[in-house]
Amino acid sequence: MTFPLWPLLATMAMQTLATMAAYTVPALAPEIARDLGVDGAWAGYFISVVYGIGIVSSLKAARLIHRHGAVRVSQLILLGTCAMLLISALGGLAALVLGAMALGFGYGASAPVSTHLLVPRTAPTILNLVLSIRQIGVPLGGVLGALLLPPIALAVGWQNTLLLQVVPVVLLLLLLELPRRSWDRDAGGPTALGKSGLPALAGLLRASAEMQRLALACFIYTGTQMCFVAFTVVQLTSRADFGLVAAGQALAVYQVFGVVSRPIWGWIADAWLPARWLLVCQGFAMAAATIAAGQFGPGWPVPLVLLVCAVAGATASGYTGIAYGEFVRLGGAQRTEATGLGSAAMFSGALVMPSLAALVATSSGSYAIAYTTVGVLAVAAGVLLASGARHSRR
Repeated sequence: MTFPLWPLLATMAMQTLATMAAYTVPALAPEIARDLGVDGAWAGYFISVVYGIGIVSSLKAARLIHRHGAVRVSQLILLGTCAMLLISALGGLAALVLGAMALGFGYGASAPVSTHLLVPRTAPTILNLVLSIRQIGVPLGGVLGALLLPPIALAVGWQNTLLLQVVPVVLLLLLLELPRRSWDRDAGGPTALGKSGLPALAGLLRASAEMQRLALACFIYTGTQMCFVAFTVVQLTSRADFGLVAAGQALAVYQVFGVVSRPIWGWIADAWLPARWLLVCQGFAMAAATIAAGQFGPGWPVPLVLLVCAVAGATASGYTGIAYGEFVRLGGAQRTEATGLGSAAMFSGALVMPSLAALVATSSGSYAIAYTTVGVLAVAAGVLLASGARHSRR
């Protein structure tokens, strides 16, 4: 097969629903914060819990996939998504923390699942394109969350908004049972199981300096991505006189450009410019957008705010598909394991950097300082990748 339509749609739908659930708290942060009596910047800590727990599931994903099958693991991801929505809907900080943990236990396996299903069914000449289309599920979930959830929350409350998302998640979980036997025929192989433990993953990382550089850059790029997700709505409503719906629309612009740009980057990486050089350019562009976003305030014209969000979305959100393509290339026969390492690196960035930015923003009272710090790190990551790319040949 050259284009894996049905596995692509299934994995993209799974990623979309799980991501929309994860982004519910940042999208509704002002409402939740007002109800619970906390600072809206604490939404960054919710994201950090999801991705912090997701590091564990990323590293364990390859072994689970080889043992039980990629479709079965996809169903476990959806089960964790349901648990997050139901627990968080109980209300209170403790419920939100427990809900974030429930989602994180499965969320980290989403990219390795997709790689395992898609790579063997995809022609090498369009691999970056296919993986980038699959990654649309992340910003698409963010778009749906930013556009749909704030108006629904204003109408029925944020807790009921969480509960409404359970229905499509359960429906997809049941539908995945139809192709499970066919798509999971390779599950349970002892040879694959023997190569997927944590020591083997550590050896895979140690053996490749190029993979180490890629992992570190992805740590910073994803941290930058999640800072935008966590703080855009809160910053615009508290510092730039945006209403909740208007701020949600600005976040949606960020996510929309993440959706639109991903297949474009994938096509360019397959046909024109190696992915490693595209990643360098994206690092510099996301740094500029991040530093600009730190200056958002009452004097900013709405079109200019949206332009900054668009550039950030196309880069900080749009880079992941070609990054996973690079992990697949560097991993070779251990592509599922390499993708798990990539997810762990990305999730580590999502764990550390939003919390760091939240700490800087709350202690200094300045989003500008927090965003500038993140932007400088993105520049450093781009320089690191450029230094490695000069010594590599496609």
